[in-house]
Amino acid sequence: MCHFLSVPLRPKQLRMEKNNTVSIFQKPAWVVVFALTAAVAWGWAYPLIKLGFEEFAIMQDMTGSKMLFAGIRFALSGLIVLAFAHSTLKVSGIGGWLYVLTFSLMNTTLHYACFYIGLSHSAGARAAVFNSLGVFMLVLLACAFFKTDRLTARKAAGCAVGVAGVVVLNLGGGDSGQFTLLGDGMIILNALCSAVAGLMTRGLGRYTDVFVGTGYSLAVGGVLLILPGLLMEGALPQVTGAGMLILLLLIAISTIGFTLYNKLLSCNPVGKVAIFNSLIPVVGAITSCLCLHEPFYLKYVLAVLLSAGGIYIINRGKK
Repeated sequence: MCHFLSVPLRPKQLRMEKNNTVSIFQKPAWVVVFALTAAVAWGWAYPLIKLGFEEFAIMQDMTGSKMLFAGIRFALSGLIVLAFAHSTLKVSGIGGWLYVLTFSLMNTTLHYACFYIGLSHSAGARAAVFNSLGVFMLVLLACAFFKTDRLTARKAAGCAVGVAGVVVLNLGGGDSGQFTLLGDGMIILNALCSAVAGLMTRGLGRYTDVFVGTGYSLAVGGVLLILPGLLMEGALPQVTGAGMLILLLLIAISTIGFTLYNKLLSCNPVGKVAIFNSLIPVVGAITSCLCLHEPFYLKYVLAVLLSAGGIYIINRGKK
């Protein structure tokens, strides 16, 4: 693996500060609240993106337009995060530009290029299922790269239960659709990019505040989506009030989700935070059924129980 994945944490990121207080992002109750907020927000992105395609009249074969749509979302989200960070943290600079650029490519550009293409070729509920594989990739990879994330029997069991939820959601033969490279294949690549970006988040603290790094990754990554989108003659064929509202909601989801999640990853064991993302496919499946009128299956109920069980097992005994 590339050396940038094994960047050590600064000691202050995983210990109490000199005044003997603990960051709110390390307090167990708030970790749960913030992680659940990010997971639920990202779950809503599935139906909103597909509804956005409809409102902006972006057809399935319009790859350039998909990249432009995604790029606008993340570039604006990044600018919002940077404006907030610079006004509250008074951060004037950033180091390690090569690292930050690589993180931007993995966290935003490649991640969401695959995601938007895959989602347009797959049902929202099905895409949510495959995307959740990134959660378990991240938990297991973190155990290989970080001493603070050791693979325990409890963690392995939690991942197994969470994966079982993914498997259950994907059962059903023809009712669940057939595997396609442009649909499921791209979503799996997106999940892999997400897992690698999750590991890299732990190294951001060496170069800048995590909020600032998140802002730059979204803004730069968004621009790197917009440029090829324009070169591929991408456009928004129609603009409606509903479409603009959906875009604003997606920007809010990116701003809130990435800010909370990346900060949590930077100062907590990866497995403790990432496992909450096993709820994303459940939220994505349910909201897709409600908003897109996709069929609802009883297996979704079992998937909820398995995902919740995985979270409980991973975090049982944590203080």
